[in-house]
Amino acid sequence: MCQKFCGNDSTHDREPAKAGPSRRQFLVTGASAFGAAAAFATPASALGSAELGDMPLDTGRAHRKLLLKGGAVLSMDPSVGDFAQGDVLVQGSKIIAVGPNLVAPGAAVVNAAGTIVMPGFVDTHHHQYQTALRSFLSNGLLFDDGLPHGETNYLDYIHALLTPVFRPEDAFIAVLASSLSQLDAGVTTVVDTSQVGHTPGHTDAIIEGLHASGRRALFVYSPGAGAGNIFPNDLARIQGQYFSSTNQLLTLAMGGEVFDPAFRDLWAVGRANNLPIVTHLVGGLGQQTLIEQLDSEGLLGPDLEFIHATGISAASWQAIAESGANVSLAAPIEMAMRHGMPPIQAALDAGVQPSLSTDVECTMTADFFTQMRSVFTLQRALLNERALAGEPNLPGLLTCRDVIRFATVEGARVAHLSSKIGSLTPGKEADIILLRADALNVAPLNNVPGAVVTLMDRSNVDTVIVGGRIRKWRGRMVGLHLPWLRANLEASRDYLLAAAGLQRELF
Repeated sequence: MCQKFCGNDSTHDREPAKAGPSRRQFLVTGASAFGAAAAFATPASALGSAELGDMPLDTGRAHRKLLLKGGAVLSMDPSVGDFAQGDVLVQGSKIIAVGPNLVAPGAAVVNAAGTIVMPGFVDTHHHQYQTALRSFLSNGLLFDDGLPHGETNYLDYIHALLTPVFRPEDAFIAVLASSLSQLDAGVTTVVDTSQVGHTPGHTDAIIEGLHASGRRALFVYSPGAGAGNIFPNDLARIQGQYFSSTNQLLTLAMGGEVFDPAFRDLWAVGRANNLPIVTHLVGGLGQQTLIEQLDSEGLLGPDLEFIHATGISAASWQAIAESGANVSLAAPIEMAMRHGMPPIQAALDAGVQPSLSTDVECTMTADFFTQMRSVFTLQRALLNERALAGEPNLPGLLTCRDVIRFATVEGARVAHLSSKIGSLTPGKEADIILLRADALNVAPLNNVPGAVVTLMDRSNVDTVIVGGRIRKWRGRMVGLHLPWLRANLEASRDYLLAAAGLQRELF
């Protein structure tokens, strides 16, 4: 098993390994992902506790108390409230108390003055395996729909050419790098819609990459390509091997794409195993009224997550609302890649509270400040145009708090993790971020939700805590050896492009 940054709480008691593999040792053709993950450890030259100054040690262990003191607390829980100057007390992996002037003898005190203390962001849809292909398809569309500009598109290049040539080690390093990068940006939880499970070895690699990152994740078990693809027949093995405990950072979902003619059977497998089901839904691909059909078959329910949901009928939205099914919007991608207009208002009009997601880094950044700002400005732009055109009785404009709720509370709900995360509620897991509000791009602080949504970027992410354990401290990732990670990503990229017969075009 992995020796460092594993998802299970028991790993907090392990000593980190002293040295990591060389690039050559790691990126060897045919290396098992399980073995690669087992070998992974931060090299000795990586950041250590001495270089991280006053960072509290042993965070996340059952006996350890951590008191975040004096920050502007945005709890996202109406029953808890917000505090201009408040404290959050953590013991082990849990939040114990939230309020002003907390006293906790024996706790390690973190000076949170000058920061906004809030729940970590939740990304409900991210193809993390594509990290080595970042910005490769910056100008591409989703597919060639016969309209102008469709020659360079995702389905032809990423899905058909590049994804089939992925090795387990490519999947591992990509998932690890993407997870660490999003942790650095305050995204503490991801729904990993990997879609690269070509073989059991590939599936192991993805899961081990998630474990190694120390991040919370809902892994969507999905098919891949080629003769080694045995999806979904490997479900029992991975459940027993990786998901036997509910007290861990990693949980399991079932992939059942409506593009697959057998998706009804896959949904049945997921439901027989009490797993959430995740699927893409794009009206432009002929799915405008599919939800109505599924509703008539009695197949909708709160265990479903529909990604995008662009271009679907009003009756479909009503069926989603009545069934309790969930929706994930990736507004920047949907706008850039011609999925259709992000259905923010359609969801809200139907009474559906959406979550937010980043989708693919081959086209767009995976930070959540971009996600929140895109949804905030787009919904308001469209409604403002309707107001300027004289339309009466308009819906309300989104507020900054609304989109933060989409990024936290609703994200946790869509990921089926509401009982654990999404708000700073005593009894929940301590997935917490501290955002610098005294930085040059924010100060002076005049409105907390407004500062988060309209002013901040990933440079404001000061400290990140997952399950009570500090993963980023005072602007620096804990245990990250960036040269090692970058070298392996570059080697993976070079292999993938060569194997697919493509070239890197820098300009």
